[in-house]
Amino acid sequence: MSSSRASSVDGREKIVSPLQEQSGPPLSKNKLKKLRRDQAWEEGREKRKELRKIRNKNRKERKRANAADQRNDNVPSDSAVGKRKAPDTTDPREAKSSKKTKAIQLPVSFVIDCSFDDLMLDGERKSLASQITRSYSDNHRAPFTSHMFISSFGGHLKERYDTVLHGHHHNWKGVRFVEGDFEEAAKQAHELMVGAQGGSHTGAFASNKASLEATEPPEQEVVYLSSDSLDILTELRPYTTYVIGGLVDKNRHKGICYKRAMDRGVKTARLPISDYMKMASRFVLATNHVVEIMLRWLELGDWGKAFLAVMPKRKGGVLKDGVMVLDGASATAGDDKATDDGSREILREEEQVSNESVDELHEAGRPASAEVTGKSDEEQT
Repeated sequence: MSSSRASSVDGREKIVSPLQEQSGPPLSKNKLKKLRRDQAWEEGREKRKELRKIRNKNRKERKRANAADQRNDNVPSDSAVGKRKAPDTTDPREAKSSKKTKAIQLPVSFVIDCSFDDLMLDGERKSLASQITRSYSDNHRAPFTSHMFISSFGGHLKERYDTVLHGHHHNWKGVRFVEGDFEEAAKQAHELMVGAQGGSHTGAFASNKASLEATEPPEQEVVYLSSDSLDILTELRPYTTYVIGGLVDKNRHKGICYKRAMDRGVKTARLPISDYMKMASRFVLATNHVVEIMLRWLELGDWGKAFLAVMPKRKGGVLKDGVMVLDGASATAGDDKATDDGSREILREEEQVSNESVDELHEAGRPASAEVTGKSDEEQT
């Protein structure tokens, strides 16, 4: 089957439809519609960029206005204190930067296994690319971060990142793209974790006395996460590499991640969802949800609270009777999804990462063929 040709204009890829080329065998109506839609999406890029600038400017103005109102409300009158309060000369930028907490690196690694490229359709590869972007963003913003690896990075997925997504992944910090399989990525992860930049024993690892008292580097340990595993993941352990299958297949290849791990002689485990939650739908989660749940555990050391914070509301998850969580967390899943800077709202609408960092993620709309993460028919096996 023929496909559209891509030409470079000002460094950007432009889709040239077969109608414009006037060559090759005729395409189906559906293929032509998709090519026209993709071309229209590309042509509207500059307009969407201008709209994003306007929205960002308006949002900053609203924040400044709200901050000014709060300062005025907190200033007491002359009659209340007998004299006027001295004006605040603190630079707002310094105050903002002082509130930011520097992320702490922990000696644990997450590997997203992308060796299923040939088993997915084009739309499913788009969805996986979006899930990987979300996983990176969550790890980048988390108070306790893991070492992240993307293994078997090649084929259609790499082509999409290099072309449609304009190679922005080259600017990602704290993530490594490996052409080799997940075992090769796990070896690199182990070398990194036991090295000088491996991380500190804080967060949920602070109470792990055995690892703190160890005098020799621990042996490499790899755990492949799969919902088909008979073993339950009760905790995350330091110096361990956890592998998540990067597969969006509408459940066509059920159990393939578990089989791949067993064929390699690698340990498997599943998240303890059934021990903590009552679900209205299947326990299978998208790749980015698995990553975010584990990041929450690294911060909180509590599976119940981690599940409540991350589980999509559409799954209808509630805590089982008798399960307690710390700090009075809500009993309904998905309530703690927003961040201070609204990054999740941006991530729901975009398909790529900016050149500088995840903080500049695009807030654009998308065509019907754009990436979707978390839909019930686009979940990880």
